[in-house]
Amino acid sequence: MRARDLGLGWGDGPTGARNTITDVPGVRVGHRTLIAGGDIRTGVTAILPHGDNLFLEKVPAAVHVVNGFGKSAGLMQVEELGEVETPILLTNTFGVPACAETLIRHAVAGEPRIGRSTSTVNPVVLECNDGYLNDIQAMAVTPGDAASAIAATSEEMASGAVGAGTGMSCYGLKGGIGTSSRRLSLDRRDFHLGALVLANFGRPGDLRLPDGRRVDPRAEAPPERGSVIVVIATDVPLQARQLRRLAARAGAGIAWTGSFWGHGSGDIGLAFSTAHRLPHEPSTAFLPPRATLAEGRMDALFRAAAEATAEAVLDALAAAEPMRGYAGHRRRALRDLLAL
Repeated sequence: MRARDLGLGWGDGPTGARNTITDVPGVRVGHRTLIAGGDIRTGVTAILPHGDNLFLEKVPAAVHVVNGFGKSAGLMQVEELGEVETPILLTNTFGVPACAETLIRHAVAGEPRIGRSTSTVNPVVLECNDGYLNDIQAMAVTPGDAASAIAATSEEMASGAVGAGTGMSCYGLKGGIGTSSRRLSLDRRDFHLGALVLANFGRPGDLRLPDGRRVDPRAEAPPERGSVIVVIATDVPLQARQLRRLAARAGAGIAWTGSFWGHGSGDIGLAFSTAHRLPHEPSTAFLPPRATLAEGRMDALFRAAAEATAEAVLDALAAAEPMRGYAGHRRRALRDLLAL
């Protein structure tokens, strides 16, 4: 079930054909879901900006940290150099090292010179804490699970309690992976922008639906200690500086759904463009000139990013089934509350 199946589309912008981040040409997503016994509820989600060798053909990218209570890997170099050179992996907090190892091995397999006769590689792993429904101390995520998520990438993708979203909670409900896209027309050409969200944030009772309704799964409202990762992809040609501005608009979409980014929340936006690639070893001192979106036209992308992010959060909630997990903890599904 998707957000729009429950009447929870956000904004007026037209969506892509799938209404997923994979509407951006070349982008693929894969999941590895781990459910075992009563305590393991976790996994890995992989996002590929393109299907070729990312280390040799990087994509421009940027990061915006809304609130930095997080343990992700690789963000410092993305911020400094403005590029991504590995698949982007999402997982739980204690799964970051296993995922980073997989990305390093994946890159070395494609370019054996890494770390020897050329530079090392910057693995990008983003995380949220799924410790309410998952026994996070079990450290169930392995390098093999991360490799499986990469191998499973495709244009078709699932939402809800899958991959990295398996054990996540959102606004006191079952959260997880959500996605949405927007179709844009610029100079009579069609482009796409897509958002993928790992939704694990929000106080119970703070969720706001597009029509203004508030959903409160219980009276108690504990402090905000969750996190959210938003990955934004587009085929609009943008520089890293512009992508940083775009990543910041994920915060608007998160806020529209009711979050205020609490002290203990790790809220991060990462944006990349597939419009052109950055060679690892340019053949000339100067890269050829490339088209770049005019600054005055950025508003169309800003709105698309905010709308797609907000709808992706609701998509995660709409797709997620009720779940019982670690220590008997349970989360109800949004769809069940809306049916009451």
